[in-house]
Amino acid sequence: MRTASPASRALVLRGDEDGDGHPFLVLLTVAPGGAVVGEHIHPHIKERFHVLSGPIAVKLDGSERTLTAGEEATAEPGHAHDWWNIGQQPARVLLEISPPNPRFVTMIQTLWGLANDGKTNAKGMPNPLQLSLIGREFDDIIRFTKPPRPIQRTVTALLAPIARARGYAPIYPEYCAPHDHTDPDPSIVAHAGLLTGS
Repeated sequence: MRTASPASRALVLRGDEDGDGHPFLVLLTVAPGGAVVGEHIHPHIKERFHVLSGPIAVKLDGSERTLTAGEEATAEPGHAHDWWNIGQQPARVLLEISPPNPRFVTMIQTLWGLANDGKTNAKGMPNPLQLSLIGREFDDIIRFTKPPRPIQRTVTALLAPIARARGYAPIYPEYCAPHDHTDPDPSIVAHAGLLTGS
């Protein structure tokens, strides 16, 4: 993942290269005051997030709470959720994505690539033109809760042709290729093994 600073990054610990059906594992590091992407649902994916260092605020099905290191929450398919760093240090959160879907990783790469290039707001949201293309491309993976879905569909249908004419794309190859290789902290790897039962 491309990063603007070591304070915010996404590291895929296990993707789709094995094809063994194990959940994807992604380690997200979010800078103080940083957010993921705004409240959303995953229509067919369960997202379990385990806090390695925090604290973070989590909104799940309209209820907000704080999670600290060692705590976790799960968003079942179709359940609205969001989280953001409320601490003074970078927050590290291990995501477990099941069933594994390579398009989830592509979506993460796209959104985090834009964020680290300074092309999103403080909540990780791209501008409306860019978002219209991402929303249409990844509708099977992520759906934002605001505005209401019928309005989203109408607005994105109107904005998408303008976005393409202005050079925006739903996916950027430069974000999807690995940008670096790193050996994760052994304690994170061990914890990831515990999370997945592998």
